[in-house]
Amino acid sequence: MAALILFGGGGDLAMRMLLPSLYFLDHDGLLPAGLKIIGAARSEETAEQYVAKVREAVQPRAEADGAWDEASWARLAARLDYLAVDATDPESLKPLKARCGDGEVTSFLAVSPSLFGRIVTAMKAAGLAEKNCRIVLEKPVGRDLKSFLEIDDAVAHAFDERQVFRIDHYLGKETVQNLIALRFGNAIFEPLWNNLTVDHVQITVGETVGVGDRWPYYDEYGALRDMLQNHMLQLLCLVAMEPPSDLDPDSVRNEKVKVLRSLRPITPEEADRVTVRGQYVAGVVEGESARSYDEERGQPSDTETFVAIRADIDNWRWAGVPFFMRTGKRLPEKRTEIVIQFKPVPHSIFGHGERGDIYDNRLVIELQPEEDISLSVMNKKPGLDQRMQLQPIQMSLSWGQDGKDAAPPRRRIAYERLLLDALHGDSTLFVRRDEAEQAWKWVDEVADGWNCRDCRPLDYAAGTWGPEAADLLLSRTGRKWNTQ
Repeated sequence: MAALILFGGGGDLAMRMLLPSLYFLDHDGLLPAGLKIIGAARSEETAEQYVAKVREAVQPRAEADGAWDEASWARLAARLDYLAVDATDPESLKPLKARCGDGEVTSFLAVSPSLFGRIVTAMKAAGLAEKNCRIVLEKPVGRDLKSFLEIDDAVAHAFDERQVFRIDHYLGKETVQNLIALRFGNAIFEPLWNNLTVDHVQITVGETVGVGDRWPYYDEYGALRDMLQNHMLQLLCLVAMEPPSDLDPDSVRNEKVKVLRSLRPITPEEADRVTVRGQYVAGVVEGESARSYDEERGQPSDTETFVAIRADIDNWRWAGVPFFMRTGKRLPEKRTEIVIQFKPVPHSIFGHGERGDIYDNRLVIELQPEEDISLSVMNKKPGLDQRMQLQPIQMSLSWGQDGKDAAPPRRRIAYERLLLDALHGDSTLFVRRDEAEQAWKWVDEVADGWNCRDCRPLDYAAGTWGPEAADLLLSRTGRKWNTQ
């Protein structure tokens, strides 16, 4: 019998994301037969109390998606168990090992990364790191390359690399996986996916929320380490990587590592020119007043809540094509998107203005608030005007196979895919150690450049798209951020 252990099983991540994901998987008949799910945490409570708490967390989410039914809940509830443990103590973990039996054991560490080293050491001593075991590590692992290596060395002492699943929930999003299908499952895109036809690429992860009471964590990491080091660099890799030989996990991850190794280092001398740090001050977001970061924190801080960076990939495919990335808190809207901006036609036969402006083709991969892939193309305006008039149109490339009126499938929680893959031992959508090392190495260079140049965060009003310098990052190259 297989078992899934949720360390931190009563915490926010487990209740808000992991357990609802497991409910949906069970509802859809996708969980392995006989899988036992064991919550493990410090709080003293019975299994019955834990099951009741899980129901309180899962039922509203499932009802909102129209997927709640008592039969599905009964199946999940029958799988659930709970054990109060000190995860850093081998003796405390031995009863947990006994409850797992002799089948495959997948352990998800939904706890502070600062505890990872001590927990995996205790797991090894308690027999929870055997060959039939896997471990899933929630990001961020470390706050720089040095701390990452310290934690990961402890993990490597207990588990082989094939047993380690470093999770980045962005890779579980349907549209991110669809990017792989779009690029490598169609003959029309790959010949255009290079510096001959692509002008530049934009990656935006915008959030309207502030840091709030999460400031102790955020003050240690900031936007650079919290978002860019993992989510955004992973998206960049999927856009820029060469076609893998197949979909074997290592084939895909080998190509991603090549991209990270090709990133041009950002030296201290270039930090001011190609990076922007920002921190939100008081403003208005979605019609409501928003406090500054310093007010939320209670005292001044140099932590950045906004980052914009120009990245260059020094290889044959992408030489000369800038990749612009930006992420921030307290922005005007919640938006996560990848924009592939193509070059203009070499010569317009339509003139300028009188027949309508010609807009360059643009492929937009939207991850949130909705998931969609759209391509902008120029089209003739309908009508009998003898002077051909042009207009841009948006072609949606998502969910079209069942007809334009078909409802899209339920929007899955990203953790559903990743939990299922971890249970089946498929590491394709997880981050390999050398990937994480290369990402930290590049991000550390950015942070070192800021420190050397004393690049303090620039103010931006809550409800705006960051400091003006972020717009200048593109405008001085003749480009601008996507606003559609």
